[in-house]
Amino acid sequence: MRGTAKPRWRFHFAILGIALLLVVVPLRFASAAKDEPKSSEHDEGAGASVVHPPYTAQNAVFDFFLDHPGKMGAALYWLRSLVNPLTESPYELPPEALNIVAVIHGTEIVTLARKNYPSYQDVVERMRYYADLGIKFRVCALAADAYGYRPADLYDFVEVVPSAMTELAHWQMQGYALIIPQVPVKQVTIEGIR
Repeated sequence: MRGTAKPRWRFHFAILGIALLLVVVPLRFASAAKDEPKSSEHDEGAGASVVHPPYTAQNAVFDFFLDHPGKMGAALYWLRSLVNPLTESPYELPPEALNIVAVIHGTEIVTLARKNYPSYQDVVERMRYYADLGIKFRVCALAADAYGYRPADLYDFVEVVPSAMTELAHWQMQGYALIIPQVPVKQVTIEGIR
């Protein structure tokens, strides 16, 4: 009977090997972590370096589809964050070197209805400023129709296109980078978490 039993020593060595791994590996990582220098806010190092990548003229299409028209002001900062660094030092690209299209098809469409100017004056003037720089504001005809707007109801710097989806696809097929502004509801202040 003993001759047919499997040797138990293999089992014991396997258990011993696993136990060693469970003890040795964590100790190895703990000693490596001890050797790493600790960083603190009081380090005397130089800090982060500022770099200026070789940016050139850019082509971008913005997909504005917001769940509340009140978020359009914050969403326009995404446009500013592309335009301002490129038109200021050290790049100083002329605005006409930037090819930017903003496709609008969410609730923010109401900001472009002329009858709503008193409610969205600041946002409208910011969009008008960007339009004067050459940014194209395109409104989805399907969305405009869903809101009951005709082209005559919208500002003169707006162009109505057949569909936001076909417009977005068109510009992406032309090599434009797709940028989708996201404006979450803020839960904390910067000062509170800094």
